[in-house]
Amino acid sequence: MLTALVTVFLLFLGATWLYLEFSINRIDALPDYDGKPAAGEGTNWLIVGSDSREGLTPEEEERLVTGNTGGQRTDTIMLAHVPDNDTAPTLLSLPRDSRVEIPGHGTNKINAAFSFGGAPLLAQTIEQATGLRIDHYAEIGFGGFANVVDAIGGVEMDIPNEMRDTKTGVVIPAGVQELDGAQALGFVRMRYSEATPRSDLDRVANQRKFIGAMVGEMASPGTLLNPFHLFPLLSAAPDALTMDSGDHLHHLVGLALAMRGISSGGVVTTTVPVTSSSAENWDEQKSEQLFDALRTDKPVPDSVIVN
Repeated sequence: MLTALVTVFLLFLGATWLYLEFSINRIDALPDYDGKPAAGEGTNWLIVGSDSREGLTPEEEERLVTGNTGGQRTDTIMLAHVPDNDTAPTLLSLPRDSRVEIPGHGTNKINAAFSFGGAPLLAQTIEQATGLRIDHYAEIGFGGFANVVDAIGGVEMDIPNEMRDTKTGVVIPAGVQELDGAQALGFVRMRYSEATPRSDLDRVANQRKFIGAMVGEMASPGTLLNPFHLFPLLSAAPDALTMDSGDHLHHLVGLALAMRGISSGGVVTTTVPVTSSSAENWDEQKSEQLFDALRTDKPVPDSVIVN
């Protein structure tokens, strides 16, 4: 009897793995080009939160307060570095307003690269600006993000002060609470609030906090052993994610395992050093120190960490 149960369980795991492997959306996000940086130590992920409204009904757009912005843009741009040695992994935010050179388009805000040429141009822009070769790509849109959060029953966050976005009208009360998908989307996008005086710098810091809490929630026994959370998560994940054509499920699992220490301090979380609260201009000296540490799998110096 026990052998039969183990066999059924293993068959279920195998079928689930194959379902996810072949269901996740894929694009050619990381094509080769002349001047592509050489591979450094460790592995680099480009993680993008796009404002894609694809598949959303008007009612869902209203519930998620997506706004009416046309074209494709990204509110979230992160680099996750997973080292080959025992150095701590790093989750690095690149503020969307950072002004960088975009190949073929001159100097502009970094998120404009996504508008001009989608994932391939954004990846090339970041590689040229940082000197870091990107190995893997993951993208999630508005609806997919909210659906994943709702699938796991929400994500617990401690909000120190009420967050009231003067532009969108989204309000998140202070205190420990479970954020549902719509609230979570409002939290990670908010920058016009008294609770986010540094605007985009506060927003990207909140994004890293939320990702840490969400990864912890997804990997918890309360999710993995609860069919009412696990099956909705398995259902929502494929539609939510877009990966590079060369990426596979085991790559994503490796990233999740590396990033699960965010909430406990086992992952270095930082923003690329900037010269002002506007987050438009990078501090050239500190940024290069940071990028060099990631290229060589050395510890990120405390002097360049921006919380």
